[in-house]
Amino acid sequence: MSIFIDKTTRVLVSGITGSEGSFWTKHMIELGTNVVCGVTPGKEGEVVENVPVFHSMKRAVAKHNAGAAMLFVPPRFVMDAVFEAIDAGIRKIVTIADGIPLHEAVKIREAAMAAGAMVIGGNSSGIISPGKAMMGMFPYWIERVYKPGNVGVMTRSGSLTNEVTAMVVKAGFGVSTLAGVGGDGVPGTRFAELLPLYEADAETKAMVIIGELGGTMEEEVAESMAAKRFTKPLVAFIGGRTAPEGKKMGHAGAIVTGGKGSVMDKVRALEAAGAKVADRPSRVGTLLKEMLG
Repeated sequence: MSIFIDKTTRVLVSGITGSEGSFWTKHMIELGTNVVCGVTPGKEGEVVENVPVFHSMKRAVAKHNAGAAMLFVPPRFVMDAVFEAIDAGIRKIVTIADGIPLHEAVKIREAAMAAGAMVIGGNSSGIISPGKAMMGMFPYWIERVYKPGNVGVMTRSGSLTNEVTAMVVKAGFGVSTLAGVGGDGVPGTRFAELLPLYEADAETKAMVIIGELGGTMEEEVAESMAAKRFTKPLVAFIGGRTAPEGKKMGHAGAIVTGGKGSVMDKVRALEAAGAKVADRPSRVGTLLKEMLG
């Protein structure tokens, strides 16, 4: 099974007539995603990759019963698009936009939680269950890196994701579901909020998390492990080991506050909870082998 989408999930693409929307819709369909409708205001009646386009999500959902929304809209329109999706009854939403205003990201998360919806992103590559479905922007050579298997992956990074996942595959494993929560300070969904889905997934036998300095998401994973809310083997790689102390680095979420957020804070918390932490990407596969025998 998949924790978020599979071949049966009926996906709506918002912004489908734009250059990115149309390009990635084609790729999503080729990877098995069941894209049933698209939305661009003023473009109703058009067709993209044999997918009908509608003025609004309500009109699209009423006609095609979509249950998930992929948003290819600029950062300043993401909040309205998320609200529109929730209002249309959609409870699974993915957005890849980088640079969503912070106060709007807070409102997005609050609205999603109040409605019982899950937003993946922003500043994310999206989510993929290899061999089944994909919502996001994963490259065309993805089949060489993302093989179907039984290792779940959660990541805050973009570029590191491909490198670390390639090490998972090189070690002889594959991926059940990879979720890119994104590198922003206020992601729609946090690591620890996805962990129960992986815990309940019979297909996922182990986890890899790709973290970064800043924020507390990795420490929250450690807390879930210590409380036995997550019980499967877990390997982590934390980027930013060589970052100068006291500097904000890269993503908006890379902020260190007293006692939490540094790479070593995260390493200590995860190891104390029973996880193994790789000091470089090439060690991730080796540690998985050790944990899974």
